[in-house]
Amino acid sequence: MPKQSFRDLDDVSLVNELEESRKELFKLRFQNATGQLTNYSKVGHTRKAIARLETELRAREIAAAESAEDEETS
Repeated sequence: MPKQSFRDLDDVSLVNELEESRKELFKLRFQNATGQLTNYSKVGHTRKAIARLETELRAREIAAAESAEDEETS
């Protein structure tokens, strides 16, 4: 999934996508350990996708905390 589309997803979809990506990474690592993985670059792409998803979730978490803080001080 392209990184731009992560911003278009809602929180639940982001969490689901993160879970799927982590499962895929596990499968890829297992295939590598057993010698079945032919394209190791998929591991790197999956790791980067996970990092992008976690970054987007964290950014949303920070934004929500800041908006809640602004409401309390108003």
